[in-house]
Amino acid sequence: MDIGERLKNIRKDYGYSQRELAKRVGVTNSTISLIEQNRVSPSVGSLKKVLDGIPMSLADFFAVDAGEKDQQFFYQSNDLPDLGTEGIQYLLVGANRNDRQMSIMREVYIAGSDTGEELLSHDGEEGGFIVQGQLELTVDGDVQLLSEGDGYYFDSRKPHRFRNIGEQDCEVVSANTPPSF
Repeated sequence: MDIGERLKNIRKDYGYSQRELAKRVGVTNSTISLIEQNRVSPSVGSLKKVLDGIPMSLADFFAVDAGEKDQQFFYQSNDLPDLGTEGIQYLLVGANRNDRQMSIMREVYIAGSDTGEELLSHDGEEGGFIVQGQLELTVDGDVQLLSEGDGYYFDSRKPHRFRNIGEQDCEVVSANTPPSF
């Protein structure tokens, strides 16, 4: 998917200029321009911040034909869009549902991957458990190394970060509400 072109089309569909979207999000015009020209590849957190200015969820951004299968109940692995970037897969269940009230994901963090030095923060709650590997989770300054079978649950407004500091890939099953993906 051409992220820059998609953002440009969505921005125009909402009637926003680059300047207006940048102002709503708190970034420079050039940041929006660089993303739309594919001269920079935004992190998941940065893209989410830009989409919050529209407002639009990451799932809606990546959904090709949202609503087409609104009554779908079961999802094969190839039905799960990958919303991740930079060594992290976020495979979202039910991305095509218009009425979705939560995000359920299979997350895969390759060895050395990181959600970024800029801590994430958004409305809602999230939780999950480690299926395989290890994951370092920081929540509100508290750091914990989680291993297979361990879980987490926190208020998503608290600054947080996920890092795979291990030597093998880490797989997580997670959910958050309201959906931020």
